[in-house]
Amino acid sequence: MNADEEVLADPFASAAGTTCAGRTALVVGGGLSGVHGSIGFATAWMLAREGARIVVADRDADAGERTCALIAEAGGWAQLVVGDVTVDGECARIVKAAAAVAGRIDALVTTVGRGDLDGILEVGRTGWDEMLAVNLTVAWDLIRSAADVLPPGSTIVTTSSGAAGSRGPATPYNVAKAALEQLTVGAAATLAPRGIRVNAVRVGTIWSTFASRAFDEATRRARVGMIPLRTEGNVWDIAAATTFLTGERSRWITGQVLAVDGGGPMGAPPGHPGAAPEEED
Repeated sequence: MNADEEVLADPFASAAGTTCAGRTALVVGGGLSGVHGSIGFATAWMLAREGARIVVADRDADAGERTCALIAEAGGWAQLVVGDVTVDGECARIVKAAAAVAGRIDALVTTVGRGDLDGILEVGRTGWDEMLAVNLTVAWDLIRSAADVLPPGSTIVTTSSGAAGSRGPATPYNVAKAALEQLTVGAAATLAPRGIRVNAVRVGTIWSTFASRAFDEATRRARVGMIPLRTEGNVWDIAAATTFLTGERSRWITGQVLAVDGGGPMGAPPGHPGAAPEEED
């Protein structure tokens, strides 16, 4: 092999077509509901378009069936496993069922989460435990359940939030997402010897079905004004990042948190507490 042949021998140099061909992805929370869609649905759809076989896990059977039907209509392969990952024992059952129906799992993507604006003084013990359970414990349970069935070269992607770096007011949610990012980094180190990569996508201020239920148009415009790019992201921006981290072109990336947020939160405006000090004349 001469020098020219050697430098072009890497698969990246001649990569063409789909980036997930031959892979099977379990997308937890992949059902389609609401006019704006969800991160889970968009991820399942985009992974399928990149050649992956999809197992959708969702507690809403109708939403899951909609995703599978759309993927099938587009020429893809998708199957549904119905289950509630917040119930003890269900994560292990769902992973086992997904591996059985698909024959193998090469990627796990978890998009399940829930948030509210309750602070540490407003939330009770039950609310605190529930916030950590759905945003943190579910991911931990899925990761440990999938670890023994994922082969070398497989991937795990968790879904975090810009709230992980926020100081409030929704502190329980912020704590859960910050802990999720640490879980992701720790899992990456733990599973690296097995050849399994683990990364997170930190979701910024996007417009989705979830957001549309919480914010009116005035609040929506104000949120856009706080994004450095002055444009609004959506579920497809998150799905694109997740698909990249799931596919073969991210083969040397693990233990990372990729922020997809239009440039991150802006600083406070002049004169606002927390703003950078102005120079004196």
